[in-house]
Amino acid sequence: MVPPFRHCLILMGTLGIFALDHFTKGQKNSTLIFTKENTIRNCSCSADIRDCDYSLANLMCSCKTVLPFAVQQTSYNGHLTIWFTDTSALGRLLNFTLVEDLKLSLCSSNILPAEYLAICGLKRLRINLEGKRPFQEQSLLIHSGGEGDLTEMPTSSSHQDWPTCMYISFLDTALFNKRSSLKSYSIENIANIASDFPDFSYLKTFPMPSNKSYVVTVIY
Repeated sequence: MVPPFRHCLILMGTLGIFALDHFTKGQKNSTLIFTKENTIRNCSCSADIRDCDYSLANLMCSCKTVLPFAVQQTSYNGHLTIWFTDTSALGRLLNFTLVEDLKLSLCSSNILPAEYLAICGLKRLRINLEGKRPFQEQSLLIHSGGEGDLTEMPTSSSHQDWPTCMYISFLDTALFNKRSSLKSYSIENIANIASDFPDFSYLKTFPMPSNKSYVVTVIY
């Protein structure tokens, strides 16, 4: 017969394991991507990591190294955080990538060039200039449409795996050079993005059907 005290310990241990398993399953990991020394690290994190703390991210998150030329177009349904020191990899990581909740943290004091990133389906943007302290994190709500409003799968395209963006945000990377508040403006019912925004030459390389109506947001 098991002594009462030992029986109590066994019961408490079982309940603890059950509670931990339930809590772990209830957590939704977020994605952290950081670039450092010409490498890209893609991490899945169960807890928030202090911005630009590379050592802590490697310790606390499940990370893998991705070669820059091996980066593929993908989508992120949850939170995506990117730490970066320059704009060299941002285009590969974000151009026409579906991401609803994005945080960009600049981990250097570099002056960034004026380049535009095209992000699909962006609902909320947060930026932090960790390398230019003191600077308070800023947040910008782009739109609050439902998931079904963000993209539509193409019926015919040379890029069969890419969704057609119905909401496109152009983000000016030069905004990281200033300390003013985030601003944005949106234009609705854009039928032909490539012709209406001719300065964005990379639009010609992505499938953008002209029979759709787009909402374009410029963030600066």
